[in-house]
Amino acid sequence: MSLAAPPHQYIDRRNNRVVTEQPIADRAINFLYHRLRENSPAMFRALTSARISQLLGFWQYDLPGRGGGGLGLFSRCGADWRECLEPPESYNTPRKFFERQIRYWEIRPMDNRLEAVVSPADSRVLIGSFTAASTLFIKGHLFDLHELLGSNGRWPTHFADGDFAVFRLTPDKYHYNHLPVSGRVVTTYTLDGRYHSCNPTAQIALASIYSRNRRVVTIINTDVPGGSAVGMVAMVEIVALMIGDIVQCYSEKAYSEPRQIQPGMFVEKGAPKSLFRPGSSTDVVIFQPGKITFAEDLVSNSQRQDVQSRFSQGFGRPLVETDVLVRSTIAQRQYLRLHPWRGKHHE
Repeated sequence: MSLAAPPHQYIDRRNNRVVTEQPIADRAINFLYHRLRENSPAMFRALTSARISQLLGFWQYDLPGRGGGGLGLFSRCGADWRECLEPPESYNTPRKFFERQIRYWEIRPMDNRLEAVVSPADSRVLIGSFTAASTLFIKGHLFDLHELLGSNGRWPTHFADGDFAVFRLTPDKYHYNHLPVSGRVVTTYTLDGRYHSCNPTAQIALASIYSRNRRVVTIINTDVPGGSAVGMVAMVEIVALMIGDIVQCYSEKAYSEPRQIQPGMFVEKGAPKSLFRPGSSTDVVIFQPGKITFAEDLVSNSQRQDVQSRFSQGFGRPLVETDVLVRSTIAQRQYLRLHPWRGKHHE
């Protein structure tokens, strides 16, 4: 079996250009999820365990002298140091670079209308639907809804036949997660699991991969005063290979006074919610049926025939990612219903 994976391309939303991605450790991931998984399943399970994932993370991000820092690291990763709160010389390790904070309130503008739903991350997004009546219908490949949400089957029934968006963060990205909607937290819980890679090769080789990884689920009721009025929304933060932790650090202003998300809290759209530590990782946002309409460009991009997406090759139909910025609009409320709570919420 060849270790050369097929090309993977996505669309840059800012200029509509088709970009060829160069996934980090692509040959190693291809070996791990094909040859090793098939021929040595015990070794495969060991390499996707929490212990090995943490050791790989230490080797990649914390080992003295590993990867350098400063302007050279930003240049190699294609990131813009001018977005950051601190000068480039302060990012003298890969971990500090990975966990960098940016002036998102200036450089990641947001549509403040209640009906706008925004991206939770700088990422590459795939959109889909659980209903066969939708042109975005994807069944059982990226994740299993009941497995993903767990919680003894209570929450999956709320989202059956709904829509979803999968946001894949690559290691060069800004790794704070922001809230896609405003509303009141109903519950938040952690589900244990493995530490599989988020490389597209791994996702195709191992169906429903997101349901297998360790993840934090947060359910938000947006039909409250000051909320986005798009029903219940599930935000799922999923670890990946070399991710050590998901740190909950909600801040109402910039990154000040971070705190844990708790049931009963009102949370604001666009505010920082959590931080991945470190590596590549994924957010999944799930909506109830009939509540939102995805942005037209994301829908048309997802079905383009001229893009070499590994997802298309793996799933037998066009399935193309779009590179989006955190806090940019990815959907809007489907029906602009009048509510008595269109103004600012009050505790």
